[in-house]
Amino acid sequence: MTVHISEFEGAIALSDFRVQQLLPRLQAIDDRIVGLNARFVHMVAADHAPDAAEQSRLAALLTYGDPYPGDATAAGAQGSLIVVTPRFGTVSPWASKATDIAHNCAIAVKRIERITEFRVVTKAGLFGKAPVLSQAQLEAVAALLHDRMTESAMFDRSLARGLFTELDAAPMEHVDILEGGSAALEQANTKFGLALAQDEIDYLVDAFKGLGRNPTDVELMMFAQANSEHCRHKIFNSSFTIDNVPQGISMFGMIRNTEKLSPQHTIVAYSDNASIMEGSKVEHFVPDSQQAHLYRKQAALHHVLMKVETHNHPTAISPFPGASTGAGGEIRDEGATGRGSKPKAGLTGFTVSKLWGGWSDQPGGKPEHIASPLQIMTEGPLGGAAFNNEFGRPNL
Repeated sequence: MTVHISEFEGAIALSDFRVQQLLPRLQAIDDRIVGLNARFVHMVAADHAPDAAEQSRLAALLTYGDPYPGDATAAGAQGSLIVVTPRFGTVSPWASKATDIAHNCAIAVKRIERITEFRVVTKAGLFGKAPVLSQAQLEAVAALLHDRMTESAMFDRSLARGLFTELDAAPMEHVDILEGGSAALEQANTKFGLALAQDEIDYLVDAFKGLGRNPTDVELMMFAQANSEHCRHKIFNSSFTIDNVPQGISMFGMIRNTEKLSPQHTIVAYSDNASIMEGSKVEHFVPDSQQAHLYRKQAALHHVLMKVETHNHPTAISPFPGASTGAGGEIRDEGATGRGSKPKAGLTGFTVSKLWGGWSDQPGGKPEHIASPLQIMTEGPLGGAAFNNEFGRPNL
Protein backbone atom coordinates (compact mmCIF):
# COMPACT_ATOMS: atom_id res chain seq x y z
CA MET A 1 0.00 0.00 0.00
CA THR A 2 1.31 3.45 -0.95
CA VAL A 3 1.85 5.85 1.93
CA HIS A 4 1.45 9.55 1.19
CA ILE A 5 3.60 11.85 3.32
CA SER A 6 2.71 15.52 3.76
CA GLU A 7 5.01 18.02 5.45
CA PHE A 8 3.96 20.95 7.64
CA GLU A 9 6.49 23.53 8.79
CA GLY A 10 6.31 24.21 12.51
CA ALA A 11 7.34 26.59 15.24
CA ILE A 12 10.66 27.47 16.85
CA ALA A 13 12.12 24.36 18.50
CA LEU A 14 14.77 25.97 20.72
CA SER A 15 14.43 28.80 23.21
CA ASP A 16 17.07 31.54 23.32
CA PHE A 17 18.17 30.13 26.67
CA ARG A 18 18.82 26.68 25.19
CA VAL A 19 20.69 28.22 22.25
CA GLN A 20 22.97 30.14 24.62
CA GLN A 21 23.61 26.93 26.55
CA LEU A 22 24.59 25.06 23.39
CA LEU A 23 26.69 27.74 21.67
CA PRO A 24 29.89 27.37 23.77
CA ARG A 25 29.90 23.61 23.13
CA LEU A 26 29.35 24.15 19.40
CA GLN A 27 32.09 26.79 19.27
CA ALA A 28 34.49 24.29 20.82
CA ILE A 29 34.04 22.32 17.57
CA ASP A 30 34.52 25.39 15.33
CA ASP A 31 34.91 28.91 16.72
CA ARG A 32 33.35 30.33 13.54
CA ILE A 33 29.92 29.09 14.67
CA VAL A 34 27.93 32.15 15.79
CA GLY A 35 24.34 30.95 15.90
CA LEU A 36 21.90 28.06 15.95
CA ASN A 37 18.33 28.09 14.67
CA ALA A 38 15.84 25.25 15.02
CA ARG A 39 12.28 24.58 13.96
CA PHE A 40 9.85 21.69 14.09
CA VAL A 41 8.68 20.01 10.91
CA HIS A 42 5.69 17.67 11.00
CA MET A 43 5.41 14.67 8.71
CA VAL A 44 1.94 13.23 8.23
CA ALA A 45 1.59 9.73 6.76
CA ALA A 46 -1.78 8.72 5.32
CA ASP A 47 -3.23 6.16 2.92
CA HIS A 48 -4.22 8.96 0.56
CA ALA A 49 -3.11 12.45 -0.36
CA PRO A 50 -5.10 14.82 1.89
CA ASP A 51 -7.57 17.08 0.10
CA ALA A 52 -7.73 20.84 0.68
CA ALA A 53 -10.10 20.54 3.65
CA GLU A 54 -7.90 17.93 5.36
CA GLN A 55 -4.80 20.01 4.64
CA SER A 56 -6.44 22.98 6.32
CA ARG A 57 -7.47 21.00 9.41
CA LEU A 58 -4.03 19.41 9.73
CA ALA A 59 -2.36 22.80 9.39
CA ALA A 60 -4.59 24.20 12.14
CA LEU A 61 -3.86 21.21 14.38
CA LEU A 62 -0.10 21.51 13.87
CA THR A 63 0.13 25.27 14.38
CA TYR A 64 1.37 26.05 17.88
CA GLY A 65 4.24 27.83 19.60
CA ASP A 66 6.23 30.83 18.40
CA PRO A 67 6.43 31.10 14.58
CA TYR A 68 9.78 30.32 13.02
CA PRO A 69 11.13 33.57 11.55
CA GLY A 70 13.37 32.07 8.86
CA ASP A 71 12.64 31.13 5.28
CA ALA A 72 10.59 27.93 5.16
CA THR A 73 12.46 26.57 2.13
CA ALA A 74 15.79 24.81 2.38
CA ALA A 75 17.16 26.88 -0.49
CA GLY A 76 16.45 30.14 1.29
CA ALA A 77 17.63 29.03 4.72
CA GLN A 78 21.00 29.99 6.13
CA GLY A 79 23.44 27.67 7.84
CA SER A 80 24.39 24.01 7.63
CA LEU A 81 21.39 21.69 7.95
CA ILE A 82 21.14 18.94 10.57
CA VAL A 83 17.88 16.99 10.85
CA VAL A 84 17.03 15.13 14.06
CA THR A 85 14.25 12.54 13.99
CA PRO A 86 12.92 9.91 16.37
CA ARG A 87 15.10 6.83 16.12
CA PHE A 88 14.36 4.85 12.98
CA GLY A 89 12.32 1.75 13.70
CA THR A 90 10.49 3.38 16.63
CA VAL A 91 7.31 5.40 17.09
CA SER A 92 7.89 8.40 19.35
CA PRO A 93 5.62 9.16 22.33
CA TRP A 94 4.87 12.53 20.69
CA ALA A 95 3.68 10.72 17.55
CA SER A 96 1.38 8.43 19.54
CA LYS A 97 -0.27 11.39 21.24
CA ALA A 98 -0.50 13.53 18.09
CA THR A 99 -1.93 10.68 16.01
CA ASP A 100 -4.59 9.97 18.66
CA ILE A 101 -5.57 13.66 18.69
CA ALA A 102 -5.87 13.65 14.89
CA HIS A 103 -8.09 10.55 15.01
CA ASN A 104 -10.28 12.21 17.65
CA CYS A 105 -10.62 15.14 15.26
CA ALA A 106 -11.85 12.72 12.55
CA ILE A 107 -8.69 13.17 10.46
CA ALA A 108 -7.74 9.92 8.73
CA VAL A 109 -3.97 9.56 9.16
CA LYS A 110 -1.71 6.61 9.79
CA ARG A 111 0.83 8.53 11.85
CA ILE A 112 2.09 12.04 12.57
CA GLU A 113 5.77 12.44 13.45
CA ARG A 114 7.69 15.54 14.47
CA ILE A 115 11.28 16.13 13.45
CA THR A 116 13.62 19.02 14.26
CA GLU A 117 15.63 20.93 11.66
CA PHE A 118 18.71 22.71 12.97
CA ARG A 119 20.62 25.38 11.06
CA VAL A 120 24.19 25.95 12.26
CA VAL A 121 25.16 29.52 11.36
CA THR A 122 28.82 30.44 10.82
CA LYS A 123 30.49 33.85 10.74
CA ALA A 124 30.71 35.40 7.28
CA GLY A 125 34.21 35.77 5.87
CA LEU A 126 35.95 38.81 4.42
CA PHE A 127 33.97 38.63 1.18
CA GLY A 128 30.62 37.97 2.85
CA LYS A 129 30.52 34.22 2.28
CA ALA A 130 29.98 32.03 5.35
CA PRO A 131 32.39 29.08 5.68
CA VAL A 132 31.02 25.57 5.27
CA LEU A 133 31.57 23.07 8.06
CA SER A 134 33.37 19.85 7.17
CA GLN A 135 31.55 16.52 7.33
CA ALA A 136 33.50 15.59 10.48
CA GLN A 137 32.48 18.88 12.12
CA LEU A 138 28.84 18.39 11.12
CA GLU A 139 28.86 14.93 12.67
CA ALA A 140 30.40 16.33 15.87
CA VAL A 141 27.71 19.03 16.02
CA ALA A 142 24.98 16.46 15.34
CA ALA A 143 26.26 14.38 18.26
CA LEU A 144 25.58 17.36 20.56
CA LEU A 145 22.12 18.01 19.14
CA HIS A 146 20.53 14.58 19.40
CA ASP A 147 20.10 11.76 21.87
CA ARG A 148 21.53 8.68 20.18
CA MET A 149 19.47 6.38 22.39
CA THR A 150 16.12 7.70 21.15
CA GLU A 151 16.90 9.79 18.05
CA SER A 152 18.62 9.67 14.66
CA ALA A 153 20.54 12.50 12.96
CA MET A 154 20.98 13.15 9.23
CA PHE A 155 21.79 16.00 6.86
CA ASP A 156 18.89 15.85 4.39
CA ARG A 157 15.21 16.21 5.30
CA SER A 158 14.12 13.75 2.62
CA LEU A 159 15.93 10.96 4.49
CA ALA A 160 13.52 11.47 7.41
CA ARG A 161 10.79 9.84 5.33
CA GLY A 162 12.48 6.56 6.20
CA LEU A 163 10.65 6.83 9.54
CA PHE A 164 7.57 5.50 7.80
CA THR A 165 9.22 2.54 6.07
CA GLU A 166 7.44 -0.62 7.18
CA LEU A 167 9.58 -3.74 7.28
CA ASP A 168 8.35 -7.29 7.37
CA ALA A 169 8.77 -8.92 10.76
CA ALA A 170 11.77 -11.21 11.00
CA PRO A 171 10.94 -14.90 11.47
CA MET A 172 11.23 -16.27 14.99
CA GLU A 173 14.45 -18.16 15.63
CA HIS A 174 15.25 -21.06 17.95
CA VAL A 175 18.56 -21.49 19.75
CA ASP A 176 19.58 -25.15 19.68
CA ILE A 177 20.75 -25.75 23.24
CA LEU A 178 19.55 -29.37 23.21
CA GLU A 179 22.37 -30.13 20.79
CA GLY A 180 24.76 -27.24 21.36
CA GLY A 181 24.39 -26.73 25.11
CA SER A 182 25.89 -23.64 26.75
CA ALA A 183 28.03 -22.85 23.70
CA ALA A 184 24.90 -22.31 21.57
CA LEU A 185 23.42 -19.94 24.14
CA GLU A 186 26.72 -18.07 24.55
CA GLN A 187 26.77 -17.49 20.80
CA ALA A 188 23.16 -16.24 20.88
CA ASN A 189 24.05 -14.03 23.84
CA THR A 190 26.57 -12.20 21.65
CA LYS A 191 24.42 -12.23 18.50
CA PHE A 192 21.30 -10.78 20.16
CA GLY A 193 23.12 -8.54 22.67
CA LEU A 194 21.39 -10.16 25.65
CA ALA A 195 24.16 -9.40 28.20
CA LEU A 196 23.43 -12.60 30.12
CA ALA A 197 25.82 -13.53 32.92
CA GLN A 198 27.29 -17.03 33.04
CA ASP A 199 25.03 -18.13 35.90
CA GLU A 200 22.00 -16.98 33.88
CA ILE A 201 23.20 -18.93 30.85
CA ASP A 202 23.62 -22.04 33.01
CA TYR A 203 20.15 -21.52 34.50
CA LEU A 204 18.49 -21.20 31.08
CA VAL A 205 20.29 -24.22 29.64
CA ASP A 206 19.17 -26.37 32.60
CA ALA A 207 15.61 -24.98 32.48
CA PHE A 208 15.04 -25.64 28.77
CA LYS A 209 16.74 -29.03 28.86
CA GLY A 210 14.31 -29.85 31.65
CA LEU A 211 11.45 -28.72 29.40
CA GLY A 212 12.85 -30.81 26.57
CA ARG A 213 12.78 -28.03 23.98
CA ASN A 214 14.84 -25.15 22.59
CA PRO A 215 14.15 -21.51 23.55
CA THR A 216 13.06 -18.94 20.98
CA ASP A 217 14.83 -15.62 20.48
CA VAL A 218 11.67 -13.94 21.83
CA GLU A 219 11.83 -15.88 25.10
CA LEU A 220 15.52 -15.13 25.53
CA MET A 221 15.01 -11.42 24.90
CA MET A 222 12.14 -11.30 27.39
CA PHE A 223 14.29 -13.03 30.00
CA ALA A 224 17.19 -10.65 29.35
CA GLN A 225 14.96 -7.59 29.79
CA ALA A 226 13.06 -8.88 32.83
CA ASN A 227 16.36 -9.72 34.47
CA SER A 228 18.28 -6.71 33.15
CA GLU A 229 20.71 -4.39 34.89
CA HIS A 230 18.37 -1.52 34.00
CA CYS A 231 18.00 -0.59 37.67
CA ARG A 232 20.43 -3.13 39.15
CA HIS A 233 17.46 -5.12 40.42
CA LYS A 234 18.85 -8.53 39.61
CA ILE A 235 21.58 -8.17 42.24
CA PHE A 236 19.15 -7.29 45.03
CA ASN A 237 18.94 -10.87 46.27
CA SER A 238 22.65 -11.59 45.92
CA SER A 239 24.56 -12.88 48.91
CA PHE A 240 26.99 -10.71 50.86
CA THR A 241 30.45 -11.62 52.11
CA ILE A 242 32.13 -8.98 54.26
CA ASP A 243 35.72 -9.52 55.46
CA ASN A 244 35.44 -13.17 54.36
CA VAL A 245 32.37 -13.64 56.57
CA PRO A 246 29.18 -14.67 54.70
CA GLN A 247 26.24 -12.54 55.80
CA GLY A 248 22.98 -14.12 56.86
CA ILE A 249 20.73 -11.99 54.67
CA SER A 250 20.87 -10.65 51.12
CA MET A 251 21.13 -6.99 50.13
CA PHE A 252 17.37 -6.75 49.70
CA GLY A 253 16.98 -8.60 52.97
CA MET A 254 19.03 -5.87 54.62
CA ILE A 255 16.75 -3.25 53.08
CA ARG A 256 13.66 -5.04 54.38
CA ASN A 257 15.23 -5.67 57.76
CA THR A 258 14.78 -2.05 58.85
CA GLU A 259 11.01 -2.27 58.49
CA LYS A 260 11.02 -5.73 60.08
CA LEU A 261 12.72 -4.39 63.21
CA SER A 262 10.70 -1.14 63.34
CA PRO A 263 7.30 -1.71 61.70
CA GLN A 264 5.53 1.06 63.60
CA HIS A 265 3.23 3.29 61.54
CA THR A 266 3.71 1.16 58.40
CA ILE A 267 0.56 0.43 56.39
CA VAL A 268 2.08 -1.20 53.29
CA ALA A 269 5.68 -2.28 52.73
CA TYR A 270 7.15 -4.45 49.93
CA SER A 271 3.75 -5.75 48.84
CA ASP A 272 2.48 -3.15 46.35
CA ASN A 273 3.87 -0.69 43.80
CA ALA A 274 4.82 1.75 46.56
CA SER A 275 4.97 1.90 50.34
CA ILE A 276 2.40 3.60 52.58
CA MET A 277 2.94 4.99 56.05
CA GLU A 278 0.30 6.00 58.54
CA GLY A 279 -1.02 9.50 57.99
CA SER A 280 -3.41 11.74 59.88
CA LYS A 281 -6.84 13.27 59.54
CA VAL A 282 -6.80 16.32 57.27
CA GLU A 283 -9.43 18.64 55.84
CA HIS A 284 -9.83 19.09 52.11
CA PHE A 285 -12.43 20.29 49.61
CA VAL A 286 -14.49 17.72 47.72
CA PRO A 287 -17.51 18.01 45.38
CA ASP A 288 -20.86 17.83 47.14
CA SER A 289 -22.52 14.44 46.54
CA GLN A 290 -25.87 16.08 45.78
CA GLN A 291 -24.77 19.31 44.09
CA ALA A 292 -21.64 18.65 42.04
CA HIS A 293 -21.03 22.35 41.36
CA LEU A 294 -20.49 22.95 45.09
CA TYR A 295 -17.36 22.04 47.04
CA ARG A 296 -17.54 21.34 50.75
CA LYS A 297 -14.97 20.85 53.47
CA GLN A 298 -14.47 17.25 54.53
CA ALA A 299 -12.21 15.69 57.14
CA ALA A 300 -10.72 12.28 56.35
CA LEU A 301 -7.76 10.08 57.18
CA HIS A 302 -5.03 10.45 54.55
CA HIS A 303 -2.05 8.12 54.54
CA VAL A 304 1.30 9.10 53.04
CA LEU A 305 2.64 7.16 50.08
CA MET A 306 6.32 7.01 49.11
CA LYS A 307 8.13 5.47 46.17
CA VAL A 308 11.76 5.28 45.04
CA GLU A 309 12.57 4.66 41.37
CA THR A 310 16.17 3.95 40.41
CA HIS A 311 17.15 4.87 36.85
CA ASN A 312 20.92 4.55 36.96
CA HIS A 313 21.75 3.06 33.59
CA PRO A 314 19.32 5.08 31.40
CA THR A 315 20.36 8.34 33.07
CA ALA A 316 24.05 7.51 32.64
CA ILE A 317 23.58 6.92 28.91
CA SER A 318 21.19 9.79 28.20
CA PRO A 319 20.70 12.06 31.23
CA PHE A 320 17.63 14.13 30.26
CA PRO A 321 15.28 11.35 29.03
CA GLY A 322 16.76 8.87 31.51
CA ALA A 323 15.91 11.03 34.51
CA SER A 324 12.63 12.10 32.92
CA THR A 325 11.29 8.58 32.44
CA GLY A 326 12.62 7.62 35.88
CA ALA A 327 10.38 10.27 37.42
CA GLY A 328 7.55 9.04 35.20
CA GLY A 329 7.95 5.47 36.43
CA GLU A 330 7.81 6.65 40.00
CA ILE A 331 4.61 8.65 39.37
CA ARG A 332 3.11 5.62 37.59
CA ASP A 333 3.79 3.28 40.51
CA GLU A 334 2.36 5.69 43.06
CA GLY A 335 -0.81 6.08 41.03
CA ALA A 336 -1.12 2.28 40.80
CA THR A 337 -0.85 1.62 44.54
CA GLY A 338 -3.98 0.45 46.33
CA ARG A 339 -6.97 2.20 44.78
CA GLY A 340 -4.76 5.02 43.49
CA SER A 341 -3.09 8.11 44.88
CA LYS A 342 -2.58 11.78 44.10
CA PRO A 343 0.96 13.00 43.32
CA LYS A 344 2.11 15.83 45.57
CA ALA A 345 5.87 16.32 45.24
CA GLY A 346 8.90 14.59 43.76
CA LEU A 347 12.54 14.37 44.76
CA THR A 348 15.23 13.70 42.15
CA GLY A 349 18.75 12.93 43.38
CA PHE A 350 22.04 12.23 41.61
CA THR A 351 25.35 10.80 42.79
CA VAL A 352 28.30 11.34 40.46
CA SER A 353 32.07 11.61 40.60
CA LYS A 354 34.07 14.83 40.19
CA LEU A 355 32.29 17.16 37.76
CA TRP A 356 35.43 18.15 35.85
CA GLY A 357 39.09 17.24 35.94
CA GLY A 358 38.36 13.82 37.45
CA TRP A 359 39.02 10.29 36.26
CA SER A 360 36.02 10.36 33.92
CA ASP A 361 37.71 13.10 31.86
CA GLN A 362 40.82 11.01 31.33
CA PRO A 363 41.26 8.70 28.30
CA GLY A 364 39.70 5.37 29.20
CA GLY A 365 38.26 6.82 32.41
CA LYS A 366 34.68 5.91 31.53
CA PRO A 367 32.92 3.94 28.78
CA GLU A 368 32.52 6.05 25.64
CA HIS A 369 28.72 5.67 25.61
CA ILE A 370 28.31 6.94 29.18
CA ALA A 371 27.67 10.65 29.79
CA SER A 372 30.15 12.66 31.84
CA PRO A 373 29.34 13.66 35.45
CA LEU A 374 28.96 17.27 34.29
CA GLN A 375 26.48 16.25 31.57
CA ILE A 376 24.48 14.22 34.06
CA MET A 377 24.29 17.11 36.53
CA THR A 378 23.37 19.73 33.91
CA GLU A 379 20.85 17.67 31.92
CA GLY A 380 19.48 15.10 34.39
CA PRO A 381 17.80 17.53 36.84
CA LEU A 382 16.08 19.27 33.92
CA GLY A 383 14.75 15.92 32.68
CA GLY A 384 13.41 14.98 36.10
CA ALA A 385 11.76 18.38 36.49
CA ALA A 386 10.26 18.22 32.97
CA PHE A 387 8.27 15.04 33.61
CA ASN A 388 7.14 16.26 37.03
CA ASN A 389 5.92 19.49 35.44
CA GLU A 390 3.79 17.46 33.00
CA PHE A 391 1.80 16.36 36.05
CA GLY A 392 1.81 19.75 37.75
CA ARG A 393 3.96 18.30 40.51
CA PRO A 394 6.84 20.24 42.10
CA ASN A 395 10.21 18.53 41.87
CA LEU A 396 12.96 19.06 44.42
